[in-house]
Amino acid sequence: MNQHAAPPRGTTTASSRAATVRRPGRLGAPALLLAPFLLLFTAVMLVPIGYAVYLSLFTEHRSGLGFGDSETVFTGLGNYARALGDDAYRAGFLTIGEYCLVYIPVMLGLSLAVALLLDSALARAKRFFQLALFLPHAVPGIIAALIWTYLYTPGISPVLDALNSAGAHLDVLGHPLSAVVNAAVWEWTGYNMVIFYAALQAIGREVLEAAVMDGAGPLRTALSIKLPLIRASITMVGLFTVIGSLQLFTEPMILRGAAPAVTSTWTPNMYAYTAAFDHNDYGLAAASSVLLALLAAVLSYVVTRATRGRSERRTEAPA
Repeated sequence: MNQHAAPPRGTTTASSRAATVRRPGRLGAPALLLAPFLLLFTAVMLVPIGYAVYLSLFTEHRSGLGFGDSETVFTGLGNYARALGDDAYRAGFLTIGEYCLVYIPVMLGLSLAVALLLDSALARAKRFFQLALFLPHAVPGIIAALIWTYLYTPGISPVLDALNSAGAHLDVLGHPLSAVVNAAVWEWTGYNMVIFYAALQAIGREVLEAAVMDGAGPLRTALSIKLPLIRASITMVGLFTVIGSLQLFTEPMILRGAAPAVTSTWTPNMYAYTAAFDHNDYGLAAASSVLLALLAAVLSYVVTRATRGRSERRTEAPA
């Protein structure tokens, strides 16, 4: 009997019926569900980025020794060359690099340590400490910066007055980098702790029980079992932290009024703000912002590729 004979006329196979049923809604339902996101993403992301790129290609030119009417002139990559050739703009990236070298290890280390402590069997009142540690992130960034500026200002801060009366004369605002790092650590440690704690809770209890049965203590379990299993969460938090650090603006901008060492171009974002609203040079501000966005995109791509490569090599490694 021929097993490959065609089915009788008027009959259809189950697979063909399923394909016929699925075909009409194959694109309609996903498009309908994705439409709100795509519209919002286009409105708040793609359009502003496109407009910034457009502005970066033009500059305002005034005739008559600067006293005539302004004229918008196409300058191509001229604004990008001006930004990259400005020492103040390049110095802002050095500040960001120093900030990342101090802030990221301290914040990630504290977040991981607190998350591991809350995940341990000895921890008590876990809900209370989660809420208490997360509350600083619930404070708006501007309010948090104002609070820390108050605590950093001599003659106003009760903390500095108490320390100075005890003989410890501190000049926090004389070292603005440490002041900004301290404020950022206070604001973001609890937020990232929640991410790490959620990842730790997703680890199978049988894995931890097997480690205990093999004789692993709490410290060995945390370092050799838990941390490797939440490596994806650590990488994600590290990536988002780097991108956020490149956009550092609120804390130094508020501290600028009290800390003389914080200039108007202390970070790339402050440079763009100053160019736009102090000098009305929107082309230069847009160009510096686009360069900052490109750097963030490149860093994201590099970290993602490196992390994916390690994961794939680990998966393909023989048991």
